[in-house]
Amino acid sequence: MRGTLINVATVLAGTGLGLLLGGRLPERLRRTVMDVLGLFTVVLGLSNALDAFGEELAAAVGRAAVLIVLGSLLLGAVVGELLDLEAALERLGDRLRRAVRRGAADGPDQGGGRFVEGFVVASLVFCVGPLTVLGSLQDGLTGDFQLLAIKSLLDGFASLAFASALGIGVGFSALSVLVVQGGIALAAGALEGVITDPMIAAMTAAGGVLVLAIGLRLLDIRQVRVANLLPALVLAPLAVALWPA
Repeated sequence: MRGTLINVATVLAGTGLGLLLGGRLPERLRRTVMDVLGLFTVVLGLSNALDAFGEELAAAVGRAAVLIVLGSLLLGAVVGELLDLEAALERLGDRLRRAVRRGAADGPDQGGGRFVEGFVVASLVFCVGPLTVLGSLQDGLTGDFQLLAIKSLLDGFASLAFASALGIGVGFSALSVLVVQGGIALAAGALEGVITDPMIAAMTAAGGVLVLAIGLRLLDIRQVRVANLLPALVLAPLAVALWPA
């Protein structure tokens, strides 16, 4: 859990610094910073998504690797839309916003939509991706939090940029990090010997597509309902596990 706690601390620290600097940064600079984060997120997601064509996954399921990842995303989208996970995450963000407003008046940049968008986008960016899963598994199984330390550094800078543009809602994504990464780390002992490298590769490939979608969202190209695709992160490794040897 140490890696997760470090990650939570860097998100909070980055958010605090971003809020301090936000009012002093010109709007065009904040927009450019968001564009850079969006572009980097697209590249990172594309790189991870290409695992669907990687040797590790192909060795386990052959040419069906791409179909497994695609099928998991499509079925995951159906499940996610039926459950409407995106709306649930937005409702959580809205409840947090109302709790904050009861404690203190919102600043000029803390409108309801901005708060919720900051919470949702930051939660998805910080909790979807291979470093989240691999780092949490490694932390839980061996106590080695090196991967999460690297992720923490990246998330700290990202939260600074997000908070300067989207406000305090970004800081509350630390709760998502704590729940998701902490949960994976605590469950890692039970998963030891069950999660295989090809299963992780499938999860990484599906996660890469979700990260790519987040990048499109940050760039205001398409507001993909990324949270409704989250079931694919479970379905992809499950499909590999059930694939006949």
